[in-house]
Amino acid sequence: MKQILLNPGPVTLSQRVRDALQGQDLCHREIEFSNLQRKIRQKILAAYALDNKTWASILLTGSGTAAVEAMLVSCVPPSGKILIVENGVYGERMTKIAIAHNIDHEKLSTGWDQVISLKKLDKALDGSRYSHVAIVHHETTTGRLNDIAAISEVCRKHGARVLMDGVSSFGGESIDFEKWELDACAATANKCLHGVPGTAFVVARRVLFQTTHPAKSVYLDLAQYLVKQDLGETPFTQSVQCFYAFDEAMNEFLEEGGWQARHQLFSSRMSKVQKKLLSFGIKPLIELSESSCVLNTFQLPLGKVYQHLHDELKSLGFIIYAGQGHFSTKVFRLSLMGAISENDMNRLLEALTKTLR
Repeated sequence: MKQILLNPGPVTLSQRVRDALQGQDLCHREIEFSNLQRKIRQKILAAYALDNKTWASILLTGSGTAAVEAMLVSCVPPSGKILIVENGVYGERMTKIAIAHNIDHEKLSTGWDQVISLKKLDKALDGSRYSHVAIVHHETTTGRLNDIAAISEVCRKHGARVLMDGVSSFGGESIDFEKWELDACAATANKCLHGVPGTAFVVARRVLFQTTHPAKSVYLDLAQYLVKQDLGETPFTQSVQCFYAFDEAMNEFLEEGGWQARHQLFSSRMSKVQKKLLSFGIKPLIELSESSCVLNTFQLPLGKVYQHLHDELKSLGFIIYAGQGHFSTKVFRLSLMGAISENDMNRLLEALTKTLR
């Protein structure tokens, strides 16, 4: 039985991407790898029509968290200070990163199921103590899509730039790099872009690296990656086979219509699932209008234990995702990224009916 992943990454791969993993063995110091790396970097920028003179895509071997950590340790100057906005696990993870690297920071926290208060943000930023605000775009703890457009307006008022965790939104949601005052956005290959785990990246303004300062990390120093990658090189061994897969995934992504097409596809799939769940009285944790198209969180049916629901659906070929923290016994999460066919969607709706009936 074909198994379909409904977790927020890794995703079910297309055959094209899976076949790309069979590319020839390749030394990361050879011209063939240099060309592969260059093509991927160009395609990442093309995803949001970004100019290579202003922006750089910087490739890393690691998970999305590696990209977020690299962004925070590399894009905040020694004199800088970050306000980290938390309304879920991944915002809180950025605070852990700041603590681990001794980055000057404070946090603005709200409930995991709450909208970020613009008034509280405005008050926290008053006095211009912060060079940057760090925030998650799509907080997969709940599926909430934070309103970065509105948040960036508040940041602009106080002269703070935005560092954004776009790990679960890049390639599936609208991102306005210029209007949102973004200095950098961290993301990964294995979510909306439908690559495999192992490759992550940061899209950052080149101007950030024109002033040198002591690196806070050896492996995660984006400045050295940018210098090397602009020369067609790499400072460390990269995941070559994952790069092959990512290059093919980006080909698919661009051929199919880019982030707009992915957004429409994910929204259409999610709408069908939402309708099915609502027919059984299963409500979303937060308003669907406030959720990303990538993932929604639903309240567990009365009398259902998550593990039982998970195991029942797994036996029918579908992997769902648990809630986190204090939501772990109350909700389950569904994401509909990846190579999911119309037949797969029909099977999923049948499986939900069978399981929830």
